[in-house]
Amino acid sequence: MTNRLALIIVIIIIGLLALDYVRYDWAHTLFLARKSVALIEWMAFWR
Repeated sequence: MTNRLALIIVIIIIGLLALDYVRYDWAHTLFLARKSVALIEWMAFWR
C-alpha cells in the first residue's frame, strides 16, 4: 500500500465519520461499535 492510497483511505473514513456525526448523530457508529463488541465476546467464547 502506498502512502497516497493510505491517505485516501483515511480521508474517506474521516469523511464517513463526519457524515455520521452531522446527519445521523453517531447512530451508525454506535451500532457498529456495539456489534463489534458482541462479535469479539462471541469469538472469545470459542477460544
